[in-house]
Amino acid sequence: MRIFFTSGFQKKFIKLPLNIQEQFGVRIDLFIEDSSHPSLKVHPLKGNLAGLRAFSVSGDCRVIYRLLDRDSIELISIGTHSQIY
Repeated sequence: MRIFFTSGFQKKFIKLPLNIQEQFGVRIDLFIEDSSHPSLKVHPLKGNLAGLRAFSVSGDCRVIYRLLDRDSIELISIGTHSQIY
């Protein structure tokens, strides 16, 4: 799977606590292995974010992403539920 990062995602990622950055590494590896794994809580978004999807990194941390094609995604944002929705 090819993963692309928006500049917005990168800016938010570097501001995250180190433990969340490390947890993201674990979760993105799981996503690559099995993007429908139940612990990721993958779901489509609605409203002004329709067409995008999200998965869980930790208790309140989410990643918003876009499917580009069958083997590619673009990570758009990362943060707490209240920060990114």
